Amino acid sequence: MEPPVCSTPPDVTTPPEPEPGPAPPPAPRARLRVQRIRPAYKQVADELRTQILGGALAAGERLPNEAELGTAFGVSRSTVREALRVLASQHLIETTRGVHGGSFVASPDPARVVEDVGSALGVLVMTPQLGIRDLLEARLLLEPTAARLAAQRADAETVAAIRAAAVAPRDERDPSGFVGHIDFHTTILMATGNLMITMMGQPVNDVLRTRLRRVGVERGEWDKVDECHRVIAEHVAAGDPEAAEEAMRDHIVDLRTLYERDGLWTDEG
Repeated sequence: MEPPVCSTPPDVTTPPEPEPGPAPPPAPRARLRVQRIRPAYKQVADELRTQILGGALAAGERLPNEAELGTAFGVSRSTVREALRVLASQHLIETTRGVHGGSFVASPDPARVVEDVGSALGVLVMTPQLGIRDLLEARLLLEPTAARLAAQRADAETVAAIRAAAVAPRDERDPSGFVGHIDFHTTILMATGNLMITMMGQPVNDVLRTRLRRVGVERGEWDKVDECHRVIAEHVAAGDPEAAEEAMRDHIVDLRTLYERDGLWTDEG
């Protein structure tokens, strides 16, 4: 008996795999570095600062006590206390003790802001990140423009103040007259009527005042500075913005040479 013949299996063809379509676009890359969640006290300080600067909390208004603020923000009293320290360091609140004490919203004081910026610059200028040339370059950008604006805007009272600053007698405690020189530049900044320009320029001058070794500058050089101030003052008084700007620029360039002279710049505070 012959073995059974196996029937030929049907021709089963495996269907071809579909051709891959276009590759999906790559996931977009984040342009900003993901930051950790900020400490709770900073978030509390940020919110209170926003309310103060936005006018929701008016100057002189008393803040809720620590326990009430802690409940409102869902944080501990120690967190609230740290947030209040931050605001106090920024002169946004003032804290008093006693039966009627507490934390009160303070009016922002430009003079305090200028002082704080000057202190920060005084520290930075002793590091590699900020040097004398950076300060002098900033001054060269600011003060000629300030002289131009002063010539355009100064009224009679302001002109009188500028002239007085230009010819102010030297203090016996400061034979160089350096303090008076800085006062002249401050007066020019203020004569612009632009608080931002004053707040930008004054801290730079404050640092220069404390870092220049004045005893190394000869009296004749200060006399030249005095004369430059008188010339600038008269250009401002005449309402000549172009001449005032040019004279101030030339003056700052001359001072830049003085500041950059070896041995005159000190790291002592």
